Amino acid sequence: MKDIYILGIESSCDETSVSIIKNGSEDIATVISSQIDIHKEYGGVVPEIASRHHVKNVTFVLEECLEKAQMTIEEVDAIAITYGPGLIGSLLIGLETAKTLAYLYHKPLIPVHHIAGHIYANSLVKPLEFPLLALVVSGGHTELIEMKDHFDFQKLGGTLDDAIGECYDKVARVMELEYPGGPKIDKLSKEGKDTYHLPIPLKDDSYNFSFSGLKSAVINLSHNEAQRGNTLRKADLATSFQKVAVESVTSKTRKALLDKNIKHLIVAGGVAANSILREQIIKMAEEIGVDVSVPPLKYCTDNAAMIASAGYYAYKLGKRANFSLNSLSSDPLK
Repeated sequence: MKDIYILGIESSCDETSVSIIKNGSEDIATVISSQIDIHKEYGGVVPEIASRHHVKNVTFVLEECLEKAQMTIEEVDAIAITYGPGLIGSLLIGLETAKTLAYLYHKPLIPVHHIAGHIYANSLVKPLEFPLLALVVSGGHTELIEMKDHFDFQKLGGTLDDAIGECYDKVARVMELEYPGGPKIDKLSKEGKDTYHLPIPLKDDSYNFSFSGLKSAVINLSHNEAQRGNTLRKADLATSFQKVAVESVTSKTRKALLDKNIKHLIVAGGVAANSILREQIIKMAEEIGVDVSVPPLKYCTDNAAMIASAGYYAYKLGKRANFSLNSLSSDPLK
């Protein structure tokens, strides 16, 4: 059987990435150019600046990936591209690059939803086993997705307001931690104790999430401590916040697994890099006899390997896009 090589391009936010993946699972070469240091001084990603740096970086990243793989574009079977959701300007840079390559080299253009990419990052670890439940946790998403086959996505529940990654970043700002805040809170929490009482958000029987109340509770706590003349114990707050945020995600995931009698769980998205979340999810899965897959850290944050992996399965299913494909800042996974 002929091997299939997919070249993937990811530029939905502030990482410019190109990857070549063999048969959906073997990482031949992946290159990522991050803009974290550029946006750090602004406390978050500035869309216009991100777009400009994608323009500057994308050609160099592409050339470096091909050189690393010791391949030419003629040797790949298709071009997979993140079309959305994400920052529209950033997405367009990657999309136009992919369109140009597909046109010049007569390659199929494969559209990939950004969240599908995060889910298929797990294919770089081991084959997906269906039916499965995907817990998607990122800066813009907190969702539980049931899959009975490849590219068969059924959303069971999602956040009603802030996503968990967004909540982490906003809480980090309250604590005056440097961007990106999530990893800083995770690291700091290991030095603290659970001494602050914070409410578990949306503690109900649904599969939905809510993090705006938890964010507000942290803001109010910070203000109250300042008014009393107390010093905010940042390490303790990080510990207390993480305990509640992770418990919310873990309990809802556990309920969905048991209700649906699903024995395979995958975790996807940038927040899957969080050490406490990984630890608690794995512990929960072991307790109820569920097989769990969490990608290596390098495949949790935005990268083109996940896009090329998803692109392989989309390619096998005959999914193609023409040159009228446009970027979408928001788009439900379907």
